[in-house]
Amino acid sequence: MDIILLERIEKLGTIGDVVTVKDGYARNFLLPQKKALRANEANKKVFEANRDRLEKENAERRTEAEKAGQKVEGAEIVLIRASSNTGQLYGSVNVRDIALALGEQGHEIDKKQVIMGHPIKTIGMHDVRVDLHPEVSITIKANVARSDDEAELQRQGVDVMAAMFEEDQAAEGGAGFTEAVDPTLEPGEIPADMLEGSESEEEA
Repeated sequence: MDIILLERIEKLGTIGDVVTVKDGYARNFLLPQKKALRANEANKKVFEANRDRLEKENAERRTEAEKAGQKVEGAEIVLIRASSNTGQLYGSVNVRDIALALGEQGHEIDKKQVIMGHPIKTIGMHDVRVDLHPEVSITIKANVARSDDEAELQRQGVDVMAAMFEEDQAAEGGAGFTEAVDPTLEPGEIPADMLEGSESEEEA
């Protein structure tokens, strides 16, 4: 379907562009949300008659979004969640969780403005994009942790996931294995009993 864009759409175009999209995308998203018009002669005339007004309104909304963006840009939200020892969450963090947490900080963000390729499923610091306007995007930090103390460590740059992994390795006896290496050997030197064993195997 050919449509006329009424606002900038990522990867499609900007106001006034006539583009071709799949029928379902136009009918289910662009047309009902008034982001586009069908590109027929009547609508083209209506658009051209209103182009100046539409562009002016868009510029005003963009300016407002830029001002709001200065307050939200770089904001950090802390989300306390239960997880396994490997850092995998029991559940996930989605756009609604992000919008609610930003709202608690006084930022009016609609969940539709939160852009996530997929839900967050692990402990850690995650960058999340927020589109305040089709032409204004900002990034916030989602600090997903099992406790406030853990969140504070992550805020300071500590990789909690790596620390958990090291703890697991130690618990599985990884540390005991390293102690078994002969401390008198030079790095990379092969223990004598291994050499003898390989020689006897070759003779056999």
